[in-house]
Amino acid sequence: MRGTDEQQGWLFSYISAEKRIPQGHPLRAIRTMVDVILKDLSPQFEILYSKTGRPSIPPEKLLRALLLQILYSVRSERLLVEQLDYNLLFRWFVGLSMDDEIWDTTVFSKNRDRLLKGDIARAFFERVLVHAREQRLLSDEHFTIDGTLIEAWASQKSFKRKESRSHNSTDDPGNPSVDFRGEKQSNETHQSTTDPEARGQESKLCYLGHVTMENRHGLAVNARVTKATGTAEREAAIDMLAELPGRNRITVGADKAYDTKEFASSAKSVGTFRLR
Repeated sequence: MRGTDEQQGWLFSYISAEKRIPQGHPLRAIRTMVDVILKDLSPQFEILYSKTGRPSIPPEKLLRALLLQILYSVRSERLLVEQLDYNLLFRWFVGLSMDDEIWDTTVFSKNRDRLLKGDIARAFFERVLVHAREQRLLSDEHFTIDGTLIEAWASQKSFKRKESRSHNSTDDPGNPSVDFRGEKQSNETHQSTTDPEARGQESKLCYLGHVTMENRHGLAVNARVTKATGTAEREAAIDMLAELPGRNRITVGADKAYDTKEFASSAKSVGTFRLR
């Protein structure tokens, strides 16, 4: 017999979000590991927050939400909050019940400085490495290094001569008229007025992101962000190689940007490496 298409909402639900998530879902294993790491970081959270005042959004929930943003490539925190409002999987992972109200998007921006000041991202990353090492998921022999441009949150129009910060008073301050024709630009003579540390590269204002991967399981073991100086890739790679545990002979894979005598010589000076 055909069932009726009833649209009546129910006042109560007797099935928890825990039962809705499949037992084999990959987020279950990630959630278990994340909970252990966040528990280890609890003393660091205590230092960052005042002992008095109104209770804040738990930093554990904020970090779980930001991890979901990375895993599912959510483009913005506004879209992330929207997902948290109706996505049952996201609610379960973050630790929200069906009745919990979703916080405002500004909660992320207000807490970002606090978490950056406490270097929580690096502490979380290091705890993940400890967990992976305990599970014998890290190789100490074969690695790959690489770098990529990270576009800065600064307009190309803000890239002006260092000695000249003024603009036409009739322009919109947020969107000034700029004519770059015939003007040579370089990081020595020009600087962004909104993000002074950003560097011009390929007609963009950007930074450089660097990563070291171990090749057995494809896990990132080190990462950092630097200024886009033109030689930052090789300089950051040397620093990250020097931080690898142990001094045994290893192989390092890299693209042609690292194929210089200076890099090979510097790499050998910090350890015994066989570059490929």
